[in-house]
Amino acid sequence: MTVNLGKGQKVDLGKPGGGTLEVVRMGLGWQAAPRKGFLAKLMAREIDLDASAVLFAGRKPVDVVYFQHLNSSDGSVRHSGDNLTGGAGQGADDESITVHLGKVPAQVDQIVFTVNSFTGQTFQDVENAFCRLVDESTGQELARYTLTGGGRHTAQIMAKMTRAGSGWQMTAIGAPTNGRTFQDLIPDIEQHL
Repeated sequence: MTVNLGKGQKVDLGKPGGGTLEVVRMGLGWQAAPRKGFLAKLMAREIDLDASAVLFAGRKPVDVVYFQHLNSSDGSVRHSGDNLTGGAGQGADDESITVHLGKVPAQVDQIVFTVNSFTGQTFQDVENAFCRLVDESTGQELARYTLTGGGRHTAQIMAKMTRAGSGWQMTAIGAPTNGRTFQDLIPDIEQHL
């Protein structure tokens, strides 16, 4: 059963009936919003949203996974590759980041997931955008956060996973910000640690 998260909501990442998750996938999907008017349709560009995962030890970023660095240094976090156009929207993931929870180094206590518009369009140009967390062993969607509200921002800090005892917890953040790459977002990410 999927939990639809609102900003600030948390969900524990344990398996229903007990046990811990081993591998989770954070999926991102989006579509370009339809343009109105003849000239707007002619001038429309594809929208390249990029998913990133920044790994933190305390408040210090220690690794990142994104379209130009597809695997964390230790191999515990993996990016599916760059999707330059989107299109899945409500359906499948356009980009995804897989996390092998048991392999994440002990010093990493938070993983923050972001999305940014590499091509610079704002979220007014995007529709049906979402991030979701899936139990990779069963394919079951555990949580979904809909990136709503459009807005004149070019990025969002979507969610974070935090170590909680021997397991993990996911928190929906949904904070709008601006930047074309994850590096641009680091100062804003630090406010949510």
